[in-house]
Amino acid sequence: MDSTIKFKLNQDREQEMKDILLTVYAALREKGYDPVNQIVGYLLSEDPTYITNHRNARALIRRIDRDELLQELVRNYLRT
Repeated sequence: MDSTIKFKLNQDREQEMKDILLTVYAALREKGYDPVNQIVGYLLSEDPTYITNHRNARALIRRIDRDELLQELVRNYLRT
């Protein structure tokens, strides 16, 4: 079976991912890191040490499935 599986996240899940990402972004800024570079590093490597423990950011970002987040980021990027 070579069919592509499509799915759409529900709005609650989208909002949860956005809230987590904003919290992680803020925690990284507070610690003096470049949040975009750190988040991209995490997404590419899945190495949690890219994310600070400050404000529980590391535990929070691990609650997000990387594939879901990447799909949503690309989807939103292409909307603009």
